Formats: sequence, C-alpha cells, structure tokens
Amino acid sequence: MTLAIMQPYLFPYIGYWQLINTVDTFVIYDDVNFIKQGYINKNAILMNGEKKAFTLELIGASSNKLINEIMVGDRNIKTLKMTKQNYIKAPFFSAVFPIIKDILMQDEKNLAKFIGYSLEKIATYLKIDTNIIYSSDIEKNNELKAQEKIIDICKNLKADRYINAIGGQELYDRTIFQNNGIELNFLETELVEYTQFKNDFIPYLSIVDIMMFNSVENIKIMLEKYKLI
Repeated sequence: MTLAIMQPYLFPYIGYWQLINTVDTFVIYDDVNFIKQGYINKNAILMNGEKKAFTLELIGASSNKLINEIMVGDRNIKTLKMTKQNYIKAPFFSAVFPIIKDILMQDEKNLAKFIGYSLEKIATYLKIDTNIIYSSDIEKNNELKAQEKIIDICKNLKADRYINAIGGQELYDRTIFQNNGIELNFLETELVEYTQFKNDFIPYLSIVDIMMFNSVENIKIMLEKYKLI
C-alpha cells in the first residue's frame, strides 16, 4: 500500500494534488503543531494578471497548538468575493465557483476538518478516489518525532511505500525507511502551463486557478506530470 502524509493546506497547488492522486491512502497530518508562516490557511490566486494572496481567518492560531486545536473564523466572504470577481469570466467558473462557495461557507469550524472537507470535495470533482484519513484517528506512538513518527504511521497502516513532496529530501533518510521495510520516494512536479485569460502565465497558484481555467479531463493529465525520485 502506498501512503502520503501531509499537513492540511488550503486549496493547495498542483503538486499536492499529484501526491494525493498517486497514493492509495492520503493522511491529513492534523495532530502536529500549527506553522504560522506556512500554507495551512493561505494561498494565492490570479488578480489583474498578478499573484494575489488570500488568507483563511483563524481564531486562536498559535505555534503552540496542534492544527486540529485551531478554529476557523467567519470572515470568509471576502475570499469568496475576491474569487468571484477575478474568475467570473473564466471558462469553468460556473462549474467550480459553487464548489468553492460550499467549502468556504461550510459550518465546520475546526481547521483540520475544514480543510479536510475541502480536500474531499475537490477530490470528488477531480474524480480522485484516494482514501483520505486524519492522523489523529490513527493509533500510533505520539512520543515519536519527525521521520520516526512517519515510519510508525506507515507501519500501523501496513504501508510498504511512502511518497513525500520533493522538499522532504532533507528530512527523510531512504536507508532508514528501507531498514523498516518501506520504500521511500519523492514527488517532483513538472511545470504545468495553461492559459490564464490573456495574461503571461503565472505558475504554482492555488488549485482554484487551475480548476477555473481547465476541464477535469485536462487536470487529470496535469496530475500525471511529475517524476518520482
């Protein structure tokens, strides 16, 4: 069984979705500390031909709290309006905007579950059938840290292959994984270009941007544009 474990990110870029798409089970790493400067609650879309950041309002966000201990605020209408204003003329706006609205206006306020719902909702739209679960629901040794904890989760789920984003090369040792009966790979995303109105292409924006400008069929092709190292 092939496994990936990632912190929950809001409307993440294509590489995150390639990871979800290529594994059997994707674990939302929700019982680790929140990172204030990360992409857990923020991302970027296209605005007037430029990259524009947007942020999900959080209540009581702190690096001393676990991700699943933080709550989402009620001021998401600004992000929704910004999305509508900038993509209303995009070719797939009518199909995608209701999904974004459903996600941002959902009743769930737990940050991990809020983003988990968004991942499941978008996965359904993209016809990705990967099993998505939460690390907090897995029996494991929570005293372990870093790669030892990842290996423990792999063993508990009986995974024999673990795939991580390319940035994990500095964090994980292939030999240690092999000694525990687990094959380790890293996913490196290829640059995926597409038409964004008449603007010069801006890469690595939120999946929202990709969905607004591309059919599900084209996105499925994009999901395969990577190499495993």
